[in-house]
Amino acid sequence: MRYISLDLETSGPNPQRHQVLELAAVVEDTRHLRPLAELPAFRRVVRHPEYVGTAGALALNARLLVELAEKKPNPELCTPDELLPQLREFLLAHGFRPNPKDCLNVTMAGKNVASYDLGFLKELPGWGTLVRADPAMLDPAAFYLNWHKDSRLPSMSICKARAQFDDHEVAHEALADALDVVRLLRPFYELPVYKQLNEKSEGA
Repeated sequence: MRYISLDLETSGPNPQRHQVLELAAVVEDTRHLRPLAELPAFRRVVRHPEYVGTAGALALNARLLVELAEKKPNPELCTPDELLPQLREFLLAHGFRPNPKDCLNVTMAGKNVASYDLGFLKELPGWGTLVRADPAMLDPAAFYLNWHKDSRLPSMSICKARAQFDDHEVAHEALADALDVVRLLRPFYELPVYKQLNEKSEGA
């Protein structure tokens, strides 16, 4: 299957009040794997007339505010109105095809993509007509859940630790975080959970 791993950085947690500062997406084809550095990648920083946010979110994304304040040309800079049309062109260029209503339905993966990112995507011009997400979404936390000890889905850093990555930190940079989601999902392509269960039952 093909999916896009998508990540946002925002100025705060409220989709109706706060803003998308950065969006990144990478295309993963589970039948034709490429090195992570060679995956088709899309990144945009989003310029708004003014920014509304929480102190914590703005501090966390200070590098983005510096990038957005620069006057020099930036090919990765766009406005909110341009963001989804440009994402759609990227997806079309990499083999995604629209449905009969000319909308791209894509399978999305991401840490908290359904509970967090989707709320912001729905506020962007063109969502649901140019691009939309399939209802089923991939969150790597479900693959790294300890059903006996966890009281909630594990964080990205805990997932990375359980996957035995050398680095356990979360970059809070959209492209790096989107690639980490692909890294977390790849071990399950060849041996998905249902096959692991079948093997255990056969060996019993």
